[in-house]
Amino acid sequence: MLDKVGLKGLEDLYSDVPAEFLHRGAYELPEALSEQELREWLLQLDAQNPRLKVFVGQGAYDHYTPSVIPYLTQRSEFLTAYTPYQCEISQGTLRYIFEYQSMICALTGLDISNASLYDGPTAAAEAMKMAVACTRKKTRVLLSKTLLPHVVKVVETYARFHGVELGYVPASDGQTSLSALKAELAADDVAGVIVPSVNRYGIVEDHTGFADAIHAEKGILIEYCDPSALAVVKTPAEWDADIAVGDAQPLGIPLCYGGPYVGFMAVKKEHMRKMPGRIVGQTVDKSGKRAFVLTLQAREQHIKREKATSNICSNESLMALWVTIYLSLMGPEGMKQVNQISADGAHYLYKELLATGKFTEVFPGQPFLKEFVLQPKEDAKALQQRLQKAGFFAALPTEEGYVSFCVTEKRSKADVDALVAVVKEG
Repeated sequence: MLDKVGLKGLEDLYSDVPAEFLHRGAYELPEALSEQELREWLLQLDAQNPRLKVFVGQGAYDHYTPSVIPYLTQRSEFLTAYTPYQCEISQGTLRYIFEYQSMICALTGLDISNASLYDGPTAAAEAMKMAVACTRKKTRVLLSKTLLPHVVKVVETYARFHGVELGYVPASDGQTSLSALKAELAADDVAGVIVPSVNRYGIVEDHTGFADAIHAEKGILIEYCDPSALAVVKTPAEWDADIAVGDAQPLGIPLCYGGPYVGFMAVKKEHMRKMPGRIVGQTVDKSGKRAFVLTLQAREQHIKREKATSNICSNESLMALWVTIYLSLMGPEGMKQVNQISADGAHYLYKELLATGKFTEVFPGQPFLKEFVLQPKEDAKALQQRLQKAGFFAALPTEEGYVSFCVTEKRSKADVDALVAVVKEG
């Protein structure tokens, strides 16, 4: 192999690495362990992780995962099915992606969903590029200042390397300002606008008039959504949005140090051919039986790079399966119940924290579901650390000095009361 590539030794493979970065000594590798010894070692490592009760959201939510999901995702027709390009040996994968797409369309109210993307922030970035592709001559995309910070950072990174100019719409009383948006649209260069359905303060935004203003300037309205909340709040379709994106993690995917998660995207039918990623369609085989195939394949991996809206060729199939099973188990009523329990707990915590006298309201009267911010009367980081020592991951500081709390159906009244007691002790 070395002869074939014209090299004399293995060290030649690293000739471009500076010498001071090459390890010359012996490798201090541990002795091999038996399976039992390895399990015990890993358990000891795991025991060092703190077990905190999560009262924080900010894009990653501690919702309950039904125990049947890990079992079903390991079934061979799903877990070991071959690439979707070979439909004759991948019907398991193609079927659940089709069901996933159907459920995302049901949640968003939009016409077409793709077969998932990496995560929510990258889905937002792909939607930004899609808005530019759909409007052609317009090259500026507006981001609401109420979007989650990590979503904004990822979109900014994509924009920087794709020649997209970004603008920002400020907030008014915790929500995206319609008057400020209209002022930006007057420049007649806006391809699209990304606004949150539920924003980084936990507020459920009112987007009345947004679609009319954006469409009048031939722009694209993109909503960044918490898909769990879409069971009880107005859908992107009801706001007349063109594209809906977000992270499907709240749909039963456990918190796990940042992933893996799964991004979703749904669009109006007229924008379907500019949508990145795969789409699975339903058909019949030669015997007339129901079957599934990839459809509209004339996209990034099959055409010239410069003509593609996106060059993303992968998706998060296993996580899409996870979400599909979760939604199948919960159904519309189960999803409403999850939101009702979460909302009851969040509003109870909000009231109890204010009653301690250690917080002031930031956005009084604004509607929230399971997440909210308050202004602490003590240092935000000190409060967070004090709660952490007591076993709670809560009071996440924001860039404004507020603290963010979130309550899901996993948190009991006793959990909330215990957290409030720690705040009172301070």
